[in-house]
Amino acid sequence: MRVLFVTPECTPLAKAGGLGDVSAALPPALRALGLEVDVLLPGYAQVLRQIGDATEVARFSELGLDCRVLKSNELLVLECAPLYQREGIYQDPGGQDWPDNALRFGLLSKVAARLDAGYDVVHCNDWPAALMPVFSQKPSLLTVHNLAFQGNFERSWLARLGLPAESFSMHQLEFHGRVSFLKGGLVHAGAINTVSPTYAREIQTGEFGCGLDGLLRERHAVLSGILNGIDTDAWNPASDPHLAQPYDASSLDRKASNKRALQRRLNLESSDELLIGLVGRLTHQKGIDLVAAAAHELAALPAQLAVLGQGERSLEGALAAAAARHPGRIALATGFDEELAHLIEGGADIFLMPSRFEPCGLNQMYSQRYGTPPVARATGGLVDTIVDGETGFLFDRAEPAALAAAVRRAIAVWREPARWREVQRAGMGRDFSWQAAARQYAQLYSRLATERPR
Repeated sequence: MRVLFVTPECTPLAKAGGLGDVSAALPPALRALGLEVDVLLPGYAQVLRQIGDATEVARFSELGLDCRVLKSNELLVLECAPLYQREGIYQDPGGQDWPDNALRFGLLSKVAARLDAGYDVVHCNDWPAALMPVFSQKPSLLTVHNLAFQGNFERSWLARLGLPAESFSMHQLEFHGRVSFLKGGLVHAGAINTVSPTYAREIQTGEFGCGLDGLLRERHAVLSGILNGIDTDAWNPASDPHLAQPYDASSLDRKASNKRALQRRLNLESSDELLIGLVGRLTHQKGIDLVAAAAHELAALPAQLAVLGQGERSLEGALAAAAARHPGRIALATGFDEELAHLIEGGADIFLMPSRFEPCGLNQMYSQRYGTPPVARATGGLVDTIVDGETGFLFDRAEPAALAAAVRRAIAVWREPARWREVQRAGMGRDFSWQAAARQYAQLYSRLATERPR
């Protein structure tokens, strides 16, 4: 079976979030099952710098633009200099969305539709690839990695994208007076999935459906949840080159060396107190406002807090202010730093994920693999991957007090070394590899490939 995997990001070539990690890990897991999988990615400046030798396999004139497709092994790169030869994926260096994102990702979907004849199934990821099922009758799967990001644009883009006027209706692409890429994909895709079973149920409710819950309930027969896996080679504490001291479940005493290295790296006090780690987007969705509000209480437990990420300026400022009030106890590193992310996973005692909603999440799986039990809100994929009290600690309400109470519950166990080792080893023993997910995707593809084109 031949599959075209269409994505706006793929680690390490271009990454803005967890989708980049998924796009790097799932295709190889599918190939291991015998499928032929090509990944189609926009030719951003950073992608073209990294791919090396590539062969032109197609040339198109679409949406008023000349473009070509380059092939390097199983990677297809859509080259169109006016749209992609700039730094960044979705936003400019100042953090603003590119004003022509509708055209940039509309072209990605359109070219995917032009290439579809060579494939049995096209797998589209998130709103940037969601117009592909609108442009094509090929059997397609749309994976929703985060329903909150929908690709909604002004109606004037409809003609520029070559879409008929009648598609601007409540039954197709119209969403509150705008053109919605994601809604178009949800209407036209042969199958829809999200990245955890719990999130698949949650998005059919008013609370988590982001205005699309009615459509998702209508299409529930083709909607499923497949839990993401993680790259167990890249995230392996026994062989991680980013750690000061590798370790495994039988040598957890070595983890202390990574705690000391993390404290030195972030100018935290050299202390045996509980060290809390957090890596991720600093946004309201991720519950970072709860962390900022609870920061003083966490520092007084006593505990230390190490945060790595970037996001909303107000939340970055709130965490920076907390770090200034508690020097040596709270540290904030803004930006993306792969080495530091690994060191936080290996050096922290617990890992914080207070998300208001979380389609799947990856860090809670990394954390358990690293013997760093997660403290997380009970939502989405966090519920599906953390066993409360056995491999981590869950809390229900999105409130600073609930977060702090869950951390105190973790500390109570942490102060009992034998019991803490049981929690660490239980998490480290879980299988979060991509093998199970790949088998479920392969089954979905097989079902889609037998369907007649729309």
